[in-house]
Amino acid sequence: MKQYISILFLFVMLPFFGQQKLTLEECQTAVTKNYPLAKQLDLYTQKGNFEKQAFEKGNLPKIDINAQATYQSDVIEFPFSMPNTSIKPLNKDQYRATLDVQQLIYNGGLIKANSELKDIQIQNVKQQVNVSLYQLKTKVNFSFMTVLLLQEQNELLSAKKELLTNKTKEVHSGVKNGMLLPSSEYVLQAELAKVNQTLAENNLNKHKEIQNLEKLTFTTISREIIFEKPTEFSTNQSRPELELFELQSQQLEVSKDLLSKSKLPKLNAFGQLGYGNPGLNMLDNSFQDFYIVGLKLNWNVFDWNKSKNEKASLEVAKELVQTEKETFETNIAIQLNEVQTEIEKLTLAIQSDTEIIELREKVLRASDSQLKNGAITSSDYLTELTQLFDAKSAQKIHEIQLHLAQLNYQIIKGN
Repeated sequence: MKQYISILFLFVMLPFFGQQKLTLEECQTAVTKNYPLAKQLDLYTQKGNFEKQAFEKGNLPKIDINAQATYQSDVIEFPFSMPNTSIKPLNKDQYRATLDVQQLIYNGGLIKANSELKDIQIQNVKQQVNVSLYQLKTKVNFSFMTVLLLQEQNELLSAKKELLTNKTKEVHSGVKNGMLLPSSEYVLQAELAKVNQTLAENNLNKHKEIQNLEKLTFTTISREIIFEKPTEFSTNQSRPELELFELQSQQLEVSKDLLSKSKLPKLNAFGQLGYGNPGLNMLDNSFQDFYIVGLKLNWNVFDWNKSKNEKASLEVAKELVQTEKETFETNIAIQLNEVQTEIEKLTLAIQSDTEIIELREKVLRASDSQLKNGAITSSDYLTELTQLFDAKSAQKIHEIQLHLAQLNYQIIKGN
């Protein structure tokens, strides 16, 4: 029996040399690169660049061409006449075409402030995408670890199947020689059929979870690939939500700066080159060319405290962001405490599983000797074998649950 126990351990611990392996890190990388939402990061960058370029065009001269033709019911006339002078009245049909140029000289840095605000707005929406992508990691973890659990359970089942097959051959020989009843063989064959049934169910569930991973990562995963158990659980990163709160606060600060700059005076230079009838000389009733150059200052010195109220609103918004951040951090602390407790419970459970397995192995060795001597039936032996397998299976489940809890701890903490 000792060699069969060794075979069981061999099947459980045998490494899969020469076979392709898939890591959790590879799945996490794939979901952040291939998931459709990830494409928005580049699109938002392009959108922000175009909008910034549009803002910066405000520093360039503004050039307009205008033309008009009018007919009016009356024109200016002198109510008196002057001797030796003949002043013709203006035509009622008048024409004008102008080229107007306006160049911004000073606006308090309003264009630059708008560009900075657009920058921070794009960073905000991109970080919101990162938050959504980060939340997918929990789904990837669950599917990956479920496949890993089924994979390791199948290894145990295969080892048990090998052990049952060998034991069935032994019992068959005893039945053939009249040393054991035929029912002893039937019991082992029934258990062997049950193992095959469980293997088939596990393979179907494994196939389903692999399909879920394929949909999340937008990759094709071979059904023969080996899922590698993660070993690293440390991280120095932080939750993307915390960075999002910081960016939201920065956006509100930039908005306040933009409000301050919008109240500063604006100075523009302008020029107009034109041709029309009449021109600038209203007494010359003919087509003339003309030009005008100058400076224009605009300063809204009183806005009925509109800017003050808007700034106060932005300050309240900053406080709201701060309360959301504090609430988030509190919830994170509670979740970390719960998961840490779960990790400690599972660690203790695995230690107990090891002790139980050692005792069950001793019992199974004794049962194997008793079965050979006819002291117990194959049903009694099978009961002990099943209890040993259940203990090993429970330990595998606890190990996978511990890995998943450790992964979730790092996801909650920030990884």
